[in-house]
Amino acid sequence: MATMADVARSAGVSVATVSHVLNGTRPVLPHTRQAVLDAVDALGYTPNTLARSLVTSRTRSIGLAVSAISNPYFTEILQGVESAALEAGYSLLIADPHDDPGHERKVVQLLHERRVDGMIVAPSAHPHDLVGYLRRHAVPTVFLDRVIDAGVLNASATGGGTGAVPGESAPWYDQVCADSADPTARLVTHLAGLGHRRIGLVAGLPGLSTTDERVSGYQDGLSAAGLAHDERLLVSGNSESAGAEQATAALLALPEPPTALVTANNAMTIGALRALRRHGLSVPDDIALCCFDDFAWADLFSPRLTAVAQPSRELGAQAVQVLLNRLDEPRRPARTVRLPCTFVHRTSCGCPEEPGRSRTPEHTDSPMSSTLSEKGTTS
Repeated sequence: MATMADVARSAGVSVATVSHVLNGTRPVLPHTRQAVLDAVDALGYTPNTLARSLVTSRTRSIGLAVSAISNPYFTEILQGVESAALEAGYSLLIADPHDDPGHERKVVQLLHERRVDGMIVAPSAHPHDLVGYLRRHAVPTVFLDRVIDAGVLNASATGGGTGAVPGESAPWYDQVCADSADPTARLVTHLAGLGHRRIGLVAGLPGLSTTDERVSGYQDGLSAAGLAHDERLLVSGNSESAGAEQATAALLALPEPPTALVTANNAMTIGALRALRRHGLSVPDDIALCCFDDFAWADLFSPRLTAVAQPSRELGAQAVQVLLNRLDEPRRPARTVRLPCTFVHRTSCGCPEEPGRSRTPEHTDSPMSSTLSEKGTTS
């Protein structure tokens, strides 16, 4: 294999100049830079990343720990992370924590032992051990999709680490997520505006911030529509298809079942549809349906699914950018970034098909509001 010294001899320059050209660490005259690049191309030189990491203490790699990689939502997040990381010259190591706190702690440690420069993690519902490990080892980390409140972060802190010293309401780590509460409230008020008075929610796994926020949005939507909150209409589908199928069946077995249903993620939408079909119910003639999470085939259902679309690829790309900012400025204040969702109006809610209405999220109603919160203050 050609070495940097070989490139230097071929280009008639010093090894230091070759290093400056390849790493962009110092300006080099255009003709000299071109001579080095020509020599690199002619010799087929490939930088020794292992040797570079020993010198710079950087491996230019990022660890990504997200559960349910088979879920289309997380698959699109992964695509966003991978694309942004590659563009920045970083490789990606991926692990699935399976939403299990013990396994989560183990896979994060394995990623850390691979000497990744930083991590992007979608935390489980009980991330105390995870946060404690990250704090003890001062691992630059961005929490993705699911945020962790200051109480958990402060309780898990054991000293040391990067980022700003937190106050009572500020996190130790940067966090990137989509807005959940307001979009869920919008689904509820939309259904209420169509005349529904008994609106059920199939909620996600208890303890996740996304679950808590969507439940809160559901309750806010009921209040905004002047509807009473009936606890029997709020059931947990545990963020999975099978759980949602059972939860929907329980709703349908009530003496007064709901006339409309909101499902809190795409996997649970599939489970709810299975339950409705098993009970011989038609959407939206017998029961209206709106879902949180849009997915590629939502437009192919009959009727087409009214949904909240999350900016999944943008979330992944933003998480990479926030992590790179953290690596460049380790002592900068921690921040929480929330990206807007989009209301995708179709027909499963009971609205008639509108001529000319777009079938893609990019051309639907305007995105819901977003905020960029510094020092961990979330919207």
